[in-house]
Amino acid sequence: MPVAAVAPGKTLPPELQQALARVGEISSLPEITTRIVEVVEDPRATAHDMHDIIRTDPALATKILRVVNSAFYGLPSQVASLERAILLLGLSAVKNIALAASLSRLFNAEVLSGQFAARDLWRHCVAVGVCSRLIASGVQADEAFLAGLVHDMGLIVVQQLFPAKLKAIAAQCHAASESFCALEQLVVGADHQAFGGALAARWRFPPALRLAIAFHHEPLTLPPEYQKTAAIVYVADTLCGRERYGFWLTAWMQPLPETILQLVGLSAERLDPLMVELPARVEEAERVFAE
Repeated sequence: MPVAAVAPGKTLPPELQQALARVGEISSLPEITTRIVEVVEDPRATAHDMHDIIRTDPALATKILRVVNSAFYGLPSQVASLERAILLLGLSAVKNIALAASLSRLFNAEVLSGQFAARDLWRHCVAVGVCSRLIASGVQADEAFLAGLVHDMGLIVVQQLFPAKLKAIAAQCHAASESFCALEQLVVGADHQAFGGALAARWRFPPALRLAIAFHHEPLTLPPEYQKTAAIVYVADTLCGRERYGFWLTAWMQPLPETILQLVGLSAERLDPLMVELPARVEEAERVFAE
């Protein structure tokens, strides 16, 4: 799949495609993570197939056991077996943990702007993942968590390719309350959605996840079958931006129109309890998914 393939009307200009191709550290996922994603996307795959991959990586196996035994998943008893952990969590949730472990290493201690470091961006992504999970609930919760967790990974590309420009964009957005995406388009030539979508295409993420990354600030422009996941991330991103979780500049000014709230099934009555629950859930997730 071409590096820039995202969706009709959402591509990187040729010069930015070339720049993305030169980014070394994030050009590919670790091999084990790629294999895990492939297993999850294979309808014939089993928990045993997943176990055979993960047992070759003791650090990842340990992280999975830590997650399954945490309050984040809230299981009634402790689980000591990796195979049982995979059975209890499901293949999709294990994929999420593997991606979280792989992506967290990219959010280093470098400065994003005068107010934020890259770890602030990781904190924001974890918060949006948790909030997306709370909004989605039920069978979609794990996929919503992953979409929220990776929604801003395009900003890591922007940071590596254009660090000075990113600092200038963040400073102007902070000082003048301007649209972050609009400033990116003006200063860089594309926004972090486009960079993230291109990277997701390179990593062969499934379409719904790739499009949620590429359109999380404009979910209603997607075909109807892809709108809901992107809309969940839009709402979570907005709420976490307003609450100043980590790097909050990209979404804190976004409105929450009734059309999007209805699309994700979030009423005003449900919103208040969610916001009360969110801080404790974010704190737990930060602890669990820390390196």
